[in-house]
Order: sequence, then structure tokens, then C-alpha cells
Amino acid sequence: MGLKMALLYGGQSGEHEVSIMSACSVLEAIDKDRMEVFPVGIGKDGRWYPGLSPQTLKASGILEVRPVPPDAADYALVSKGLASEGPASGRLLDSTGGFLLGALKERVDVIFPLLHGPKGEDGTVQGLLELAGIPYVGAGVAASAVGMDKALMKAVFREEGIPVGDYLVYLRSEWREDPEKIIGEIEETLGYPCFVKPANLGSSVGISKARDRQELAAALRTAAEYDRKLIIEAFIDGREIECAVLGNDRPEASMPGEIIPGAEFYDYEDKYVHGKTKLIIPAVLSEETTEEIRSLAIRAFRAIDCAGFARVDFFVLRKDGRVLVNEINTIPGFTKISMYPKLWEASGLPYPRLIERLVELALERYEDLKQNKLF
Repeated sequence: MGLKMALLYGGQSGEHEVSIMSACSVLEAIDKDRMEVFPVGIGKDGRWYPGLSPQTLKASGILEVRPVPPDAADYALVSKGLASEGPASGRLLDSTGGFLLGALKERVDVIFPLLHGPKGEDGTVQGLLELAGIPYVGAGVAASAVGMDKALMKAVFREEGIPVGDYLVYLRSEWREDPEKIIGEIEETLGYPCFVKPANLGSSVGISKARDRQELAAALRTAAEYDRKLIIEAFIDGREIECAVLGNDRPEASMPGEIIPGAEFYDYEDKYVHGKTKLIIPAVLSEETTEEIRSLAIRAFRAIDCAGFARVDFFVLRKDGRVLVNEINTIPGFTKISMYPKLWEASGLPYPRLIERLVELALERYEDLKQNKLF
């Protein structure tokens, strides 16, 4: 048996179900002769369930990390010794993982936090793993936090000269105190249609398209249910292009792919429920535009000091072909229908090898950090 990896999935965000599906795909694809995987589910209440398999949850038809009988097959790995000590073995743990992180540090080589959205992709879990001194896949604390916060992300991109669309940012408290003022400013600055989003969420959760004042007010109310910070983006008539980035200090970009939404825009239902979205790989673009997208993807990755992997999303304007960066995702989806693994597979890196490469990059980054005097 080769490396031992703990796979964190689930989490407390609106992307809980997406994380479970991503974890299932990783477990199905991984070479079990080269890597032993110990799954750890995190419930919507923040409790940790060591040994709980996402595949069992998928088979049950209920995509939610929840208690199961302690003698269920899910806990086979626990009984084999990866986390067998302590009174909490095979049972739920508190929101910090309790004794589990200490046990994992002694028994696994790396942790893969396959958690999408807040309290997983935003630097919180990354900070916990930093404190525990355990190597982990993906971006560090700062890059994760900036990558999750669309407002901070776009501000960093603008500072680095990376082209982005027009946008406005408001706090939930500002919206509730004077909604008429906020709506007026949006109408004057961005106009209709526009998109309203929670600043800290992904998988298109909480996003609405507003075509008039009534829809704008409803969209702001919806976004405010998910985050204290709201971002409103001008409508961009463009093709939706995505590019995958892989690496640490010397990142590489995949060939770009195009998203053809099955709905009016690429929302949560279209991504994960109806499955009508078309993925075109490689995207039909000029050689010049392709290279511009790949170059901007690497620039965006470096701008937030990312590590491991990320997917960078673009718009290619239909009117004049200009390229704008929409956002960067520091833990992109890993389901079978997800663009990130598909882009690398089309670029010559198969899914199982991609997972191994991510683990190698995690260990490489950990060794680099160990060179710090105060590590």
C-alpha cells in the first residue's frame, strides 16, 4: 500500500451535496493499490463523521452527511486502525474534528479537503489543517479566503491588471437599511439585466438574474439569505469559457473548454440536477484567444497566490472577442460531469493521475513551508 489520504467532504455550505458527489467520484477513480483513502464526512451542523463513506450516502438516495449505525460498513476503515483510538471512534465529533486530527496526523500522509463553499473552501478548514501541521491538497489560507470572496477576488484582479466586468458590492445591512437607495445605484451604474450573487458561495447557489426593479429586489433578498456581502454584476453577453490550472510555483493551464447552459444561465439546477449543460472541449477559439485565456488563467492563479489546483472562469465577449475573467474556484467540482477533471483528461492527464498529482503538489508545498524558520 502506498500513500494514505484522508478525504474531507460534505461541509456546512450550500454546496454540501455537490461535495458528496465530488467525493464519490474521487473514490471511484482512485487507484486503491497506490493510495488508501479514509473518508471523513462533515455534517451540515459541523460535526465530523470519521469513516463515513460518501458512496453509501449516494446509494441511500439522501445526499447529506448524517449519523449511520456504528456497525455499518462505512466504519470498516475505522476498525482497521486509521482512527481507532478514543471514545469517539466510529461516532460523530465536534466541529473541530476533536481527537481525530491528532490521530490523522500520525496515520495519514495528506488530507484532501474536497469541500466546496464557506467553511471548507474559504480558508477556515485550511487554517485548521495548518494549525494541526498536516499536509493538504490545494490553496493555502489566504488564497482560499480571497478566492471564495468574489468582491475581494475582483479587487485583487483589478489591482493586477486582470480584466473583469463591472460590478458593485454591498453589505446585507446596507441593503436592509436603505433598499431604495441601493436599487437606484445599481440601476444607474449597471442597469438591467444584471446578476446578483452572495459574495461567498459557489456552484451558482443563491444567484439570480434581475431584469427589472421587482426582480432586483427579490434577487437581493435571496442573496442576503446566504451571505452578509452581496455582489451585483453587469450582464455580459459572452461565451462562458473555463480553464483548469494545476501546480504550485510553476502552474500550468489546460486547454480551455466552453459551457453551453441548458437554462437561461448556468445555475445550480442546470449544473447538478437537470444535466442539460453541454461541455465543449476544447473550446472553439482562435489560437490567439486560446493562449490569452491560458495566460490569464495562470495570472489569476498567481494573483491570489493559489496552490495545487483551481478553475478559472471567463467570458469571451460576442461583440468584440475581448476576454474577461469572471472568477477563480480554488476547489473546483470533481464530479463526473465537472469541467476541471474533463479539461485535464482532454489535455492528457487522466483522472486517477490527476488525483495523484494533486497529492504530490500538496506534499511539495508542505516541504517548502517546512523551510520557514518559524514553521
